[in-house]
Amino acid sequence: MNESKLPEASRALQPVRRMTGGRFIAETIKAKGISHVFFMDAVLRRALTEMEDLGIKRILGHSEKGIAYMADGYARALRRPAVCMAQSVGAANLAAALQESWFAYAPVVALTGRHAANYQYRNAYQELPHEPLYASVTKFRGRVDEVAQLPHLLRQAFREATTGASRPVHLDITGYTGDIVGAAEFTASIFPEETFAKVPAFRPSPDAESVSRAAAAIAASERPVILAGAGLMMSGAEDALKAFVEHHGIPVVMSLDAKHALPEFHPQNGGVAGTYSRSCANKILHDADLVMFVGSDTGDMITNHWKLPRPEAQIVQIDIDPAELGRNFPEAIGVHGDPKAALDRLALELPSRARASWQRKVADYVAEWRAEAEIARSSEATPIRPERLCREISDWLPKNAMLVADTGYASHWSGTLVYLTDPAQGYLRAAGSLGWAFPASLGVQCAMPDRPVVCLTGDGGFMYHLPELETARRYGLNVITIVNNNHCLGQGRRNIDIAYEGRKGNKEEIFAYRDTDFAQIARDFDCFGVRVEKPGDLAKAFDDARRSGKPAVIDVVTEFEALAPLPWSPPSGS
Repeated sequence: MNESKLPEASRALQPVRRMTGGRFIAETIKAKGISHVFFMDAVLRRALTEMEDLGIKRILGHSEKGIAYMADGYARALRRPAVCMAQSVGAANLAAALQESWFAYAPVVALTGRHAANYQYRNAYQELPHEPLYASVTKFRGRVDEVAQLPHLLRQAFREATTGASRPVHLDITGYTGDIVGAAEFTASIFPEETFAKVPAFRPSPDAESVSRAAAAIAASERPVILAGAGLMMSGAEDALKAFVEHHGIPVVMSLDAKHALPEFHPQNGGVAGTYSRSCANKILHDADLVMFVGSDTGDMITNHWKLPRPEAQIVQIDIDPAELGRNFPEAIGVHGDPKAALDRLALELPSRARASWQRKVADYVAEWRAEAEIARSSEATPIRPERLCREISDWLPKNAMLVADTGYASHWSGTLVYLTDPAQGYLRAAGSLGWAFPASLGVQCAMPDRPVVCLTGDGGFMYHLPELETARRYGLNVITIVNNNHCLGQGRRNIDIAYEGRKGNKEEIFAYRDTDFAQIARDFDCFGVRVEKPGDLAKAFDDARRSGKPAVIDVVTEFEALAPLPWSPPSGS
């Protein structure tokens, strides 16, 4: 019988075998269905050698941050754990990158080497304590001092990464490269534990009392709205959300992480809300008398610095992490559970109700925003307006493409102005780390080799990890990277102007770059590269890039002065 078809209980009864720590690590990763591991040399070389025998692809990058972002993209795309690895001296860089995974609820398992005990506290080569570095960016940290600890701690790492609110974890393995443990032999069994090979590992259902309280409040409301967030997407609750809102006629606004929770032109889609937002979404939030946060935090980004919703609005929070319930809204009705499970339970208890006037108002807000946005989206100006770039991406984007956007203006423009019209299209964005998108898109391509992956970044963001073009070319990761090249850090322009108000000086020194031709750089890496200066040439450039059979860079010369709209905020006193 094929082992993969065995029941869970049977698979747990694996034979005890003699093996090295490296073999144990490799087989455990294989058992979790992980196809790629991202690393910087030199770390766990025994494990990497064993991975080749098991068919695991080993992706060697150019920086610890780069490979951590690749793992992050892989994990988010598949909603499964990913593994990244670095030696002792690279541990600090790897920890810095996990901040992104922490904010995005990505189940990344980070493995690092550290000097053995008799080297500690003796000024050993490039040695310092790793625990403080990882304390704020991981939900679990373990020290593997001897090979006998591997079965427990590696299993625990995957359990922690995938249960509750999924987040990164860290194991520090003895040996500068981890190979003291990797080379040691011991007897052990491999436990596939497929439950912990996906997110969510479990779907806790909310208690009946909280569901009843939430259902009663929603039923009584005249203008309810759902605010969907990253937790809803990690739950895979898109279909549950769609069924719920179609049956109950409740509009949805979303954080950037949940941009594709509903197709663009679904009648209940009110758009992305918060600071990187559509004005219609913020107006809907402001007018609502009840807001359901479903798998969404209640931080400053989604609430536009807590100006939304109205103070008198009733709040319902659905979250798998009980610590989030009531965090910023003390009077919220908290529903502790997996978003999909909670929506399914609520759907059974909540009576259907038509709210025709609210539906018309929401539709009017959305239509008004679209009409206004279409003016800039249709611009023929050169340098190209970023709004027009977003329209061209919308019109061209393949039906099953994954769009990966950087933070800052890349996510602001794409989150509001790129239209995802097919349910098979996906969207991932940086949770806050500029430069994340390009290496993350390589991880997404590893996770989804048969789907088009498109990265949208700016010149400032792309500069962070340019060397990973070589990584993409070496492994045949044919991501299409679109660079919004305005040769500056455009998002900071407004605040720099404010800082310089009333004084003369060289403002551009602190936010502008040289005009760099990234298409030429791509060709120097033996990738496809094309520079586009006219909006009418974008569609052909996209098609040529996809046909090239190589990693591609489309360098789009855009307006230096272009600024994204400020978020709509309620009038003072309203």
